[in-house]
Amino acid sequence: MSLYETLRAAVDASVPAVLATLVVADQPSAGRPGARQPGAKLLVTIDLDGHARVAGSLGDPDLDRVVARDSLAELDAGRSAVRHYGPHGEAREDAVSIFIDSFAPPPRMLIFGAVDFTSALVRVAKVLGYRVTVCDAREVFATEMRFPLADEVVVDWPHRLLEREGTTLRAADAICVLTHDHKFDVPAVAAALRTDVGYIGAMGSRRTAEERNRRLIESGVAERDLVRVMAPIGLDIGARSPEETAIAICSEIISTRTGRTPSSLRDTVGPIHSTIT
Repeated sequence: MSLYETLRAAVDASVPAVLATLVVADQPSAGRPGARQPGAKLLVTIDLDGHARVAGSLGDPDLDRVVARDSLAELDAGRSAVRHYGPHGEAREDAVSIFIDSFAPPPRMLIFGAVDFTSALVRVAKVLGYRVTVCDAREVFATEMRFPLADEVVVDWPHRLLEREGTTLRAADAICVLTHDHKFDVPAVAAALRTDVGYIGAMGSRRTAEERNRRLIESGVAERDLVRVMAPIGLDIGARSPEETAIAICSEIISTRTGRTPSSLRDTVGPIHSTIT
């Protein structure tokens, strides 16, 4: 199978992939005719276990190693970029230029709890382009009929789903725990904290959040890790209905991802949009 065929199969299967192409090359070194020729390609894909698979070559094993590493960083950020290196991947040199083209699948949102707020959150998340999974251990509630817009409805305990798929979660992904029932959400949050997911939010009152934190610490979670958990979930915009709450949650997810402090644009100065680097 050619690199392009492998790339197409990965994209069709929503597998994260990066195609690195050498666009500017130094002169081939003596005794190595054809090394580092423009157009040489390196393909990096991520398997279901979160392991990187590399195919092809840019003409030098050290350059391949460095570009594969940097490709994973660009993929995690969902970016494509041109990077410059020395002949063997040295930093801060420009003998070779590599175009790193990321094919990142849509960000994922895992919603734990088939509750009244879940349908509204699914709808808003889909508008934002998320691939949404609803998971609940209660078969009578976790049905495709109740959540027709979800890409996947899983009947299982949330922490078991994370044990299977946690290694595939990225900074662009989100976990929303809406059960506010300790027997579900404590193991779910504990499992979420063992992943690299960019956002973890948990529903419930302030008292529920305090009790959840106490139980998490008793279960072995380090207190310093609890800062990753946004609880009670969502920005304080006065939301009351499920739809308003869903918007508050997604607004907080966006704010967490961009690093912006929520405020009215009227009361701020400087660029409205974040600068892309």
